[in-house]
Amino acid sequence: MEIEKKDIRSLTKEQLRDFFVANGDKAFRGNQVYEWLWSKASHNFEDMTNVSKETRIMLENNFVINHIKVDTMQRSEDGTVKNAVRLHDGLIVESVLIPTETRTTACVSSQVGCSLDCNFCATARLKRMRNLEPGEIYDQVVAIDRESRLYYNRPLSNIVFMGMGEPLMNYNNVIKAINMITSEEGLGMSPKRITVSTSGVSKKIKKMADDEVKFKLAVSLHSAIEETRNHIMPFTKNFQLPELKEALQYWYQKTKSKVTYEYVVWKGINDDKASIDALVKFCKYVPCKVNLIEYNPIDDGEFKQASDEAIDNYIKALAKNDVVAKVRRSRGKDIDAACGQLANKS
Repeated sequence: MEIEKKDIRSLTKEQLRDFFVANGDKAFRGNQVYEWLWSKASHNFEDMTNVSKETRIMLENNFVINHIKVDTMQRSEDGTVKNAVRLHDGLIVESVLIPTETRTTACVSSQVGCSLDCNFCATARLKRMRNLEPGEIYDQVVAIDRESRLYYNRPLSNIVFMGMGEPLMNYNNVIKAINMITSEEGLGMSPKRITVSTSGVSKKIKKMADDEVKFKLAVSLHSAIEETRNHIMPFTKNFQLPELKEALQYWYQKTKSKVTYEYVVWKGINDDKASIDALVKFCKYVPCKVNLIEYNPIDDGEFKQASDEAIDNYIKALAKNDVVAKVRRSRGKDIDAACGQLANKS
């Protein structure tokens, strides 16, 4: 029976160095291979031209590189690019490039499907198949960086974990991926340009604070009224607002980093004065800003985009209370790539 080969990217640099020493080679060979795997984002051993053919064959015999492949790519009229990404086991996730005049943002997935049950989200209708490995998250970023350079003649500037999955339900792998993305041995991106969006997994928010992460935090809130929030995202019965409030206060106390609330306004669900007042009150707990997100309907169900008047009422109330609020329009509508909205299913 053929032994399943290990993904070489699951090894640390030290483990790679040890592997080469154990096989009669010099430790520095591990450094060379590590650079090919991460800084140069190589997907096959044949690319590693500064190591001997014999070494490449040895690597081939012992390991695999479980890299992603962009299966299909769609470009929207507004410049948004959506990738259907095929993983080594045939499963598919999505990642999106969102351009503006001054920046390009990668929206990446952290799980295949989603384990949560947000009623308004297309991804929530897919059961969670598995977590993504750090290398699979990293590869999405590399692919979008290449597309950004190709189509917009500039490198990727920002990353948001707002694709498929709840990032904090894949905590260790997401952190490992971000560490490599921000490492000088990886892509060397500033953590300040990375935002992780969660639906409010309180214990993990506290853990991030304890781990002294340097990236930004966004929370898919959608209502500061418990009953309404539970209706929109039923799983939040396990992460109730008082617990979330405490976790966010802990986060800010430890990191001094503002929280962004992602907030979709729906007709007849959270477009009333009581909902606005509740959000204003919740915003007073920690320094924050609010992204009011245009909804991209997934069917003809109960979730419908609220009126412009309702959005204006939110903006006025938040401004009156010195809370910065922006309206985020849905991007890539013609290719169904409203990445910012996908975050809020998480």
